[in-house]
Amino acid sequence: MSPAKGSHAGLWAGAAGIAGVAGLAAWDALQRKHSVLRRYPVLGHARYLLEDIRPELQQYFVERDWDGRPYDRDTRTIIYERAKGVAQEKPYGTELDVNEVGHEYLVHSAAPLEKPDAPSRVVVGGPDCAKPYSMALLNVSAMSFGALSANAIRALNKGAAMGGFAHDTGEGGLSPYHEEHGGDLVWEVGTGYFGCRTQDGDFDPHLFAETAAKDQVKTVSLKLSQGAKPGIGGVLPGAKVTAEIAETRKVPQGEKCVSPPGHRVFSTPVELIEFVARMRELSGGKPAGFKLCVGSRVDVLAMCKAMLEVGTAPDFIIVDGAEGGTGAAPIEFEDHVGSPLTDGLMTVHNALVGAGLRDRVRIGASGKVAGGSDIVKRLVQGADYTNAARAMMMAAGCIQAQRCHTDKCPSGVATQNAWRQRALDVPDKSERVRRYQAATVDEAMALMAAMGVRDPGDLTPAHLRRRVTTSDVRSYAEIFEWLAPGQLVADAPESWAADWAAASPDRFGPVAAPVR
Repeated sequence: MSPAKGSHAGLWAGAAGIAGVAGLAAWDALQRKHSVLRRYPVLGHARYLLEDIRPELQQYFVERDWDGRPYDRDTRTIIYERAKGVAQEKPYGTELDVNEVGHEYLVHSAAPLEKPDAPSRVVVGGPDCAKPYSMALLNVSAMSFGALSANAIRALNKGAAMGGFAHDTGEGGLSPYHEEHGGDLVWEVGTGYFGCRTQDGDFDPHLFAETAAKDQVKTVSLKLSQGAKPGIGGVLPGAKVTAEIAETRKVPQGEKCVSPPGHRVFSTPVELIEFVARMRELSGGKPAGFKLCVGSRVDVLAMCKAMLEVGTAPDFIIVDGAEGGTGAAPIEFEDHVGSPLTDGLMTVHNALVGAGLRDRVRIGASGKVAGGSDIVKRLVQGADYTNAARAMMMAAGCIQAQRCHTDKCPSGVATQNAWRQRALDVPDKSERVRRYQAATVDEAMALMAAMGVRDPGDLTPAHLRRRVTTSDVRSYAEIFEWLAPGQLVADAPESWAADWAAASPDRFGPVAAPVR
């Protein structure tokens, strides 16, 4: 072949290659299934190549859970595959070390049951509630517009609407994107009272009543603290307070937006319970409650004493575990402040039981809830339902790039940049959110059936076991103390007596005993 022919062939090959790359780039930019490819045409394929060979890389890249143990290597795969509708079966056995101290497992029955045709739901609303709400076993946990993009909010809410579960707004206010698809909402109000605040940052009852009256708002929730950063507020710089966020949060555009660490509307446990009752009244009788990351057991008991004194109780309490995530928080607050979900959940459950209030108050649980087994474990530990944030974000396209705080999220989930959030296709990702929630709840129902249980109310601490030493396995019924109804009021056991005596409905913190 002559040099001229060879050069022409090379040119044609190069042109064909360029055309192929251009065609692939156009296809990637227009397709709707993969957020990364929409945002990074051609280059994004490297990410999926690495995903395909991930089992071989797993031994080198092991994510650690909050307590230092390896994070379940299947968790992320389960979320993504359920969201995509991929079958969950896999070959070979478990790769977890079932003999490791701390390993937990659910106890199956020798006489398992058929899985129910429909998933269980729980009615939220005590005797003072005029409009109870039927809550799903798994819902979207609190994530604000501003932290998440408009398209992420749209996808989560549309998924909730299609799947019949609830979507917590987070403390950033109720935006038009929450309302666009009609999904059920839990409207969360934090220390900044965003969406219902006066010009000087106080609570505005008229604005609150106006928003709470919307049919889409099914429950109202007061945020006391968050698991990922308990005890502190937050600041949104003025440059990020766009016209949309200013309207949603009812704050001046372009000015620094501050969430203080504590509330103005109450300073004592009695005032807290009275304010929650006021929220219920202003909302027209809808379920009202609060969310907290548990700190002192004395504070929890003080709230219970306040409920007894005031004569009413919140319709629900959401317990947020310290292992929960956030887009940005001080590292030492994330790692060293607040109770893990297991401890906080059992504390609140036992406190309500011991005070004779448990039948009036539903308990939600949030903090690294991702799989069906997580739901069942939390129900065993005292919850009535669960919420998930990180898993729902992943179902909506989050790839855990950990760029949430930079406004440069590559998948369009945690950014206010219009160009970046275009990567998130709402119709596709909302269907993934719906599929993920349905498959996870279905798996929880299958697990309960295997345990010989049809109704979550039939689960007991004996259904969950933990290896406490290399040679000793015990159930939660044996490891932990579980109070009887009214036991604190009648005759507090020795292990609770000092904290019960120290708790006062008129102040937070211990009165005459050290905090536990």
